[in-house]
Amino acid sequence: MSMKKERIIRLTLSYLVIFVMFAIILYPVLWIIGSSFNPGQSLSGSSIIPENATLKHYQFLFDLEKSNYLYWYWNSLKVSFLTMALTVIMVSLTAYTFSRYRFIGRKNGLLAFLILQMVPNFAALIAIFVLALLTGLLDTHLGLILVYVGGQIPINTWLMKGYLDTIPKELDESAKIDGAGHLRIFLQIIMPLAKPIIAVVALFSFIAPFADFIIANILLRSEKNFTLAVGLYNMVAKQFGAEFTKFAAGSVLIAIPIAILFLAFQRYFVSGLTAGGTKG
Repeated sequence: MSMKKERIIRLTLSYLVIFVMFAIILYPVLWIIGSSFNPGQSLSGSSIIPENATLKHYQFLFDLEKSNYLYWYWNSLKVSFLTMALTVIMVSLTAYTFSRYRFIGRKNGLLAFLILQMVPNFAALIAIFVLALLTGLLDTHLGLILVYVGGQIPINTWLMKGYLDTIPKELDESAKIDGAGHLRIFLQIIMPLAKPIIAVVALFSFIAPFADFIIANILLRSEKNFTLAVGLYNMVAKQFGAEFTKFAAGSVLIAIPIAILFLAFQRYFVSGLTAGGTKG
């Protein structure tokens, strides 16, 4: 009987903690959604359920004559998808190399990746700006994508390498006996087995450009080249007429592509994160 009571108490506490955490996470999300339907411009009178809900803020954002929001949205999607694709390709190649081959400088290379990851991108803003200026990539999405991809490689290489180390090397040896080359082993054997970690790397590299403001604000100059973070910030940073409720509406729409990608890759996440983090 005591064990049964102990189990009930443990389950009750577990569910209570989950409920509290869920409320902490959900409340600001619901508040932002409610604010996006608030008819005014200020957030002071906003509530989760506005009295006079309106769609005018969303209509304003989709009106190309009044707002550049759709341009910003397209720019963010383009930068994020290209960053994701290039990051997955580069990280897959580097992680496979460090996992399967032994060469001079391998350990030092992994150590260099670890040290580079300790230095955040914004610590090198001046160098990034000067480099973009000298190469003619200032105010271009290509320059922004290259910076993002470079920043994603170190930590994701470590993560994917840990996962690839769990795939038996006997598979490679069997394929070599059957006459398969290195590229064929990589594409037809290793990569299909690495789908979980590829999904994790893809999601992380897709979210990063959406969430970044500092680097995009430094490199992008034209308003129509802005990403969502920079464009929405400028919307509320005006000296007069800061449009916080329109900012809330724009913030709500940002979550749509991230949520779709998360749901598409969800079945891979648990195995991808756990296997990639337990063996290095």
